Parts: sequence; structure tokens; C-alpha cells
Amino acid sequence: MTNQIKEKLIKLSEEIADLISCSSDLINLDEIRVLSLGKKGSVTAYLKNLKDYDEDTKKQIGSLVNQVKSNINNLIDTKKISFRKDLLNNRINSEKIDITLSSKERELGTLHPLSRTIEELSAIFADMGFSIVEGPDIETDYYNFTALNIPKEHPARQEHDTFYLEPDKDGNRKVLRTHTSPVQIRTMEKLNLKEFDEIRYIIPGRTYRSDHDATHSPMFHQCEGLVLGKNINMGHLKGCLIEFCRSYFNVENLPVRFRPSYFPFTEPSAEVDIGCKKEKDGSLSIGEGEDWLEILGAGMIHPKVLEGVGIDPNIYQGFAFGMGLERLTMLKYGIPDLRPFYDSDLRWLKHYGFLPIDNPSLHSGLNGVFS
Repeated sequence: MTNQIKEKLIKLSEEIADLISCSSDLINLDEIRVLSLGKKGSVTAYLKNLKDYDEDTKKQIGSLVNQVKSNINNLIDTKKISFRKDLLNNRINSEKIDITLSSKERELGTLHPLSRTIEELSAIFADMGFSIVEGPDIETDYYNFTALNIPKEHPARQEHDTFYLEPDKDGNRKVLRTHTSPVQIRTMEKLNLKEFDEIRYIIPGRTYRSDHDATHSPMFHQCEGLVLGKNINMGHLKGCLIEFCRSYFNVENLPVRFRPSYFPFTEPSAEVDIGCKKEKDGSLSIGEGEDWLEILGAGMIHPKVLEGVGIDPNIYQGFAFGMGLERLTMLKYGIPDLRPFYDSDLRWLKHYGFLPIDNPSLHSGLNGVFS
């Protein structure tokens, strides 16, 4: 009887060893372990019948069963190691990195020329004591025209020049601001005249006009300036703008001239020109030369504008100026066409772009009120 059991166990052990050898993965291997060595396993079943045998037979069968179990466990452990090695090798092969490949080049971002101009302009005026203020892009007719002494028949009020919005329930139509001058009105309205002797503000921002060609865009940028006090005169205006022009174009003795002009919101008014020379290739050289180039408009604030915001023009005087930032940028950096400013072409930006200004001294005056 013992020999028959021994032969059955040996045969069963060989069959289980074949199954382990042919197992496909760890899950299949664990299934074989449970079917052979689990509580209801084929090997474990021999231990459940030991009570039917005498003591010597029990010892022989028990010893043989333990030997078979040990052999099966060893085979399972060996197969597990083999599977894990295969998994690791497959993972290594699938995730390997070719260290002979060159690394991807990291491209450094650049600052848009307009952003550069705004930073430079802000820094120059900040060193003169100016602060920065902002206002809404969508304006009422009052702030954009009426408060600035612009008459009803002025061409700027016409549909072909200005972007008007749909009328509201009262029939009033707002506009996309045609200049940043409305912010001057909003700023002066808020002034407490008992708390200041003089104010200096610049107003850089977007403006909108119905025009589009190589030197005009429906959306563009301007910077207005406002100085107001009790003893402000035309000499202060000239000194401020001459200093700005020479600092911005980095020409120490840049010729600057003021020509009489007309703006509804300033009196007297002037156009500001800088000296230049037209080269044979059609380019401009800023500085000494026999030619002049207009770059901005300016003037003393019109008394009607001051009266409109509740300021007595007999006590307070001031000056204002305005300039197109795209024009300044094109002149300084030799950009011939305005339209690529808004094309989002990275090739253009890579050619004309700048690294951000990182010189702290350039911003030494940027300590004004930002609102």
C-alpha cells in the first residue's frame, strides 16, 4: 500500500513540475501552487487520509508528502525568479535611453519690441518723477471727446474714424477709446487740490481707430503724459520732452524742435520733431542731419478742459503730450512695417525681440502709484 502511494506521489510531483516549467506568467504559476499545495490541493489531499494508516505508514507518507511539497516550492521559487528577470529585462529594453542622442536645444524667450519700449519709456519718465495710471478701453462719448474740448463736427467723431458700440437703452453709444487722453480727465476729476502741489502721470495703453496699412493698425498703443501744478509753463514741457527724446534714442545732443500746431485739448499746441538723416538706402539715421521727423504732439492743457473737471485755470496750469509707441519702436529699432507687430510670427520676434530688462538702475524711478 505504501509503495502504491509513493508511486502516485512521485508521478504527481513530476506532473506538477511539468506544469511549473510550462507556466506562462506569475498568475498562472500561482494557480498551479494553489491547485497542488492549497487546502484542497492534490498534494495536500494525501495528508487528510493519514488517519486511516498505522503509525509507521503515517510517518512514511508524511515524510514523502513534505519532500514533494518542498520540491514543488523550490521549483515555484526558481520559476518566479526567472519570470521577474524576464520582466525586468523587457522593461529595461523598452525604456532604455540612447545616450548618444544630442539633447534638445532650449530656446530662450524674448521680449516683444513693444513691451521693451513700454519698459524703457516707463523707466525714463519714472526717473523724472512720473507715476503710471490706467483707464478703461471702452469709453463714453463724454470722456473720449466732449471733456477734451473736441467739437461735435470734429472728424474723429465720425463713423469712418472711430469704432462705435451698439446703442444702449437710452440710445447712447460708447466707443473704443481713440486715445489714452480720457484717462487724464478721469485722473484730474479725482484730484483733491488741497493735497498736492504738482502731479505727474503717464498713461501707456491700447487705443483703437478705423485704419489699417503699413504704418497704421486698428489697434495700437499710445502713451499720454500729464503734468499739473501752480507754476507749470511751456519751458517745463520743452525740457521734459527734450530729455525724454535724448534718453530714449540714446543720442546726447539730439536736435529737438517744437512747431506750432493745433489740438482741441491744448493751447498753445506743438508738434515735436527730432533731427535725422535720410540714408541713400532709404533708412533713417536718428541724430545730426538736415532732415526732421515728427514723433509726438504736446501742449499746455486748455483752460476749458481744466474748468470741465473743476480746476481753476487761473491757479493751476499744466501740460500734456501723446506719442504712438509703435512709431517710436519702429524708428528706434529700424522696423519698416507695423503689421508684423501683431502677426504672432516667432521668426519675426526672434529677429526683433529682446531679453527682458534686468538692469535695476534702469528702473530706479519706478516708485510711483500704479492704479
